[in-house]
Amino acid sequence: MKNLQNILIILAFALSATVNAQQDTLKLQREARALLRDGNKLYNKEKYSDAAIAYRKALGKNSKYEKASYNFGNTLYQEKKYKEAIEQFEVTTKTSKNKIEQAEAYHNIGNAMMEEKQYEQAVEAFKNSLRRNPNDDETRYNLAVAQKEAKKQQQNQKDDKDKNKDQNQQKKDQQEQDNKDKQNDKNKDQKGDDKDKKDDNQDQKNDDQNNQQKPNQDQKDKQNQQPKPQQGNMTPEQMKQLLESLNNEENKTQKKMNAQKSKGRKVKQEKDW
Repeated sequence: MKNLQNILIILAFALSATVNAQQDTLKLQREARALLRDGNKLYNKEKYSDAAIAYRKALGKNSKYEKASYNFGNTLYQEKKYKEAIEQFEVTTKTSKNKIEQAEAYHNIGNAMMEEKQYEQAVEAFKNSLRRNPNDDETRYNLAVAQKEAKKQQQNQKDDKDKNKDQNQQKKDQQEQDNKDKQNDKNKDQKGDDKDKKDDNQDQKNDDQNNQQKPNQDQKDKQNQQPKPQQGNMTPEQMKQLLESLNNEENKTQKKMNAQKSKGRKVKQEKDW
């Protein structure tokens, strides 16, 4: 009997705790809904920053409040915080069981992707929206625009890639040409140095040969400077007269010398005082 009473007491406490928990949950949900309404009023007045605060508080009361997440995402989108907005819309796509709500969330994800110029991701988001709500003409129109922009973006990326490839090839060709010109200049300078060296060697060789030839030339010049014997220009008659004249002179000289010999040596005479 006593054990039964204890069990009943425990059950009563558990029931009371459950009721209290449910009451707290309901209270939080009511507070979250009130904050959501406040946020919607502020959003309609285009007071997006204040609305964002209200939605954030609502999610603080109930983190699984899908409408608060979705509206919070819209507020972030209006503030051009597209990446943060996408995160909030993705919460709705994962937690909501309503296909229309999921379709609207994907539609807004596509719009945010378009603003981020992520056109291929936007195409996928709009397709996901149409899978859940095929009758949404606005989403279908946005899909066509996203597909067009994605194709254009792909072409631009291809053109940029080709342009970069061409620029890299031109840069490579220019580098090769610069290296070739540099090597040619180097070879030309080397040939010039070799030619100058060869010319210097040839000049030195010529100087050596000139130096060797100079003594011979000097000797030849010296020989040319020595008096050369002149050939006689006298006629035979003149030579005969000259010989006769020389013979006459020689005879006169001989007679004179003989006369001097006949007189003898002079003697010293004593004075006569």
